[in-house]
Amino acid sequence: MATTISAELSTAQLSARTGLPAGTLRMWESRHGFPAPARLPGGHRRYSERDVDAVLEVLRLREQGLSLPAAIDRARRQEQPSERSVFAGLRRRRPDLAATVSPKLLLMALSHAIEDEYLAHAGGGFVFGCFQRRQFYEAAEPRWRELARTAALAVAVADFPEISEPQLAAAQVPLRVRHPMAREWTVIVDAPGAHACLTAWEHPGHGDVPDHSRRFEVIWSFEPEIVRSASEVAGELLSDLAPEISARLPDALSDHSGNDGLRFGSALAHRMVEYVSELGQRPEPWASSDSGAPSEPDSPAEPDSPPEPGGPLESAGADSTR
Repeated sequence: MATTISAELSTAQLSARTGLPAGTLRMWESRHGFPAPARLPGGHRRYSERDVDAVLEVLRLREQGLSLPAAIDRARRQEQPSERSVFAGLRRRRPDLAATVSPKLLLMALSHAIEDEYLAHAGGGFVFGCFQRRQFYEAAEPRWRELARTAALAVAVADFPEISEPQLAAAQVPLRVRHPMAREWTVIVDAPGAHACLTAWEHPGHGDVPDHSRRFEVIWSFEPEIVRSASEVAGELLSDLAPEISARLPDALSDHSGNDGLRFGSALAHRMVEYVSELGQRPEPWASSDSGAPSEPDSPAEPDSPPEPGGPLESAGADSTR
């Protein structure tokens, strides 16, 4: 970790401040390049207050169960500017996640599958959704009130006029029209034993296609480590948009009891397959409409499938690594 000209703590002082033996600090530096001290002309190490905070953060993350390399990587990222996009932030952290292109209709089905499996799991933890437009959230609000009722923290972001925290409902966090998240569709559930995330950005130039055919580039996963990375990106986003709400995120993610992610992932995969298969069986609600009608942001939602956040499922795998 880079230090500044205020670096003035010796290895012994850093050890005393963090409770970590000096030998362990030197071993971390040798193996992981962390912390990265300044050096005096004689070669003696000197550390800054930022190094103290970083080492303490690594220790905190280790207590949460992260491996040492993963904890160091996350502590380093905290010095970087906050993320402004869940999709882009997750891709940076996990470049192995392959994106696929999906129509809006598929995203709605998969979003419902994630939300319903979370509700069947009995809630808890952190729930996050990006809705692009306020009217999209309002169409899904009854469902999200139920999600928020049992979550430790539920947050919806859209072009709301102001921050609002209605009782027994998701906290509403506003997005400016030029914010990168204004074109994204995201749903994250990160609870004890229940982990899933889906994040997508909308391809431009959809003025000449039906609303349900709008296309999104999607990544998704129900692997706990990947979902936790998505939650961390959402937390960075909220730290800029709503700091007081963001401050409650660590408590919402602190409970690791009943962490049976494999069982949840299996159940979610089956639900996804079921919901997607139903798309080909129901009559299209748009058959009587003009299929060439432009899709404006304020166009009415489909009557039996309200828009809300939501990724693709081409097989029952754990994520979009293909």
